Amino acid sequence: MALLDLILNYDIETWQAFLQERWLVLVAALAALLIVIRVVKTVVKWAIVSLIVLGVLFYSGYTLKDLNMDTVRTLGSQVTETVKREAVSAMAGEASQAAFTDNGDGTYTVTTDNLELTGKQGDNEVAVFFRGVSLGKWKIDEAVRSLIEAAKSNR
Repeated sequence: MALLDLILNYDIETWQAFLQERWLVLVAALAALLIVIRVVKTVVKWAIVSLIVLGVLFYSGYTLKDLNMDTVRTLGSQVTETVKREAVSAMAGEASQAAFTDNGDGTYTVTTDNLELTGKQGDNEVAVFFRGVSLGKWKIDEAVRSLIEAAKSNR
């Protein structure tokens, strides 16, 4: 909301001058956004969209002080949470087709169409990859545990 308030507080003359001077860049950014939204089918598209929007805002003359870094961090957190929610819903939806592989060295791998979990026997966290993109190490919570158990029972 703070970013929206900041944008709306500019007067009409400022916006008109900006649009007249930089209309070509805005049209290019809009075209890039439309292409990314239509072509890219992964969660990464929202990160790309965020970067394009932030790039246009920076180009328009906003500074980091104007944007307030808390707003930027909040945007990053929202993107991360969206990706995590999609990964967790994929865990629930793809549990029946999950495959468990014992790697023989005390580690295991659970794979589905969209997910890959790699962990060590007895550890309480796993490395999570969603559509080939690393989401880092996650604690083994109920959703992760149920995916691992379902993969073991699918053997």
